[in-house]
Amino acid sequence: MPTITTDDGTEIFYKDWGTGQPIVFSHGWPLSADDWDTQLLFFLGHGYRVIAHDRRGHGRSAQVGDGHDMDHYADDLAALTAHLDLHEAVHIGHSTGGGEVVHHLARHGESRAAKAVLVSAVPPLMLRTDANPGGLPQSVFDDLRAQLAKNRSEFYRALPSGPFYGFNRAGTEPSEAIIQNWWRQGMMGGAKTHYDGIAAFSETDFTEDLKKITVPTLVMHGDDDQIVPYADSAPLSAELLQNGTLKTYAGFPHGMPTTEADTINADLLEFIRS
Repeated sequence: MPTITTDDGTEIFYKDWGTGQPIVFSHGWPLSADDWDTQLLFFLGHGYRVIAHDRRGHGRSAQVGDGHDMDHYADDLAALTAHLDLHEAVHIGHSTGGGEVVHHLARHGESRAAKAVLVSAVPPLMLRTDANPGGLPQSVFDDLRAQLAKNRSEFYRALPSGPFYGFNRAGTEPSEAIIQNWWRQGMMGGAKTHYDGIAAFSETDFTEDLKKITVPTLVMHGDDDQIVPYADSAPLSAELLQNGTLKTYAGFPHGMPTTEADTINADLLEFIRS
């Protein structure tokens, strides 16, 4: 398996297929690079080089006991882009991966990047604070940790069966294959990784990171996102970005790159080509 080893000795798995302009995909919590399969094949077929890694502790990367925070996530991504010597890369991040992309560009600069896309992404800040009164209360994230610690396998069935893909909405037909694939990816990763990662995606304030980003950035979000509520995320991120464009999808769920892949892929391609 292709891997790199970071400065702190963590082995990171990655996929690197094709030639052409590189597109780098950062996955959401608690999944893996496999969550981008549809996008990887789509863009490979359109002549792009596609790259996706398993975040530390996730998927096939090393299940290390520490470093499960946005600084390490961003540094790992920077190590990968440097190892592959990428230039003019398009960075696409879903959910927690969107935070990873934002923090990576702000922390390591944009010299290797051409554009960025935030899909159902966690910035600017998920947690409710005095400065972010529209965020979610601490109890929401405490409950996620409690469910994970009690029975991770059950938790990882319930989340994709319901709010992640909107399968709990009336008139929506759940896909057992999608649910099982989410469970499979989640259970590949480490329990401590995922437990610590809840704080990383919920408590990191990306406000100043967003202000630093100058590359054209597309912010894509469904207005029925039950995981990262729309009103306190995408519109605020687009406003903070220097060169941001907001694209809102009526009724789309958090996991829209999977359930609405045809629409999302076409819009991504249009943005990348523009």
